[in-house]
Amino acid sequence: MKRPGPLRWLWFVYGGRLPERYREWVLHVATCRTWLVRAFARGLVQLAPLLGGLLGALVVFGGSWPLALGSTLLGFLVALRIILAFAQDNVDARVAQHGFPAGHATAVRRRRHAAEEAAKASAYNDTWRR
Repeated sequence: MKRPGPLRWLWFVYGGRLPERYREWVLHVATCRTWLVRAFARGLVQLAPLLGGLLGALVVFGGSWPLALGSTLLGFLVALRIILAFAQDNVDARVAQHGFPAGHATAVRRRRHAAEEAAKASAYNDTWRR
């Protein structure tokens, strides 16, 4: 499995399609144990220029520091919540962009954890559904 370099990774983070040789890496990133952490990190990298621009504008144009920092922090937290809320759909779209069927990453993750989920459901049913 070939990993992209830093510039190609940034291209991927901002929605670009990687060459065919990185196809398996894209699937791995979307289905590995840390897929949600990676999606969160991609979102943080996407937010960094926006937050930097907002804070830079504050320095250049002046203004109320507490109000500006508080509103920037609130916007940052809302954006992080949106990133996490749509992480599964975003990851599935990235995988589909690289030639896999729609929903393939989610299906792979579900298959990988099917036995664990069945055991949890069985334990739940034994405890609460007698």
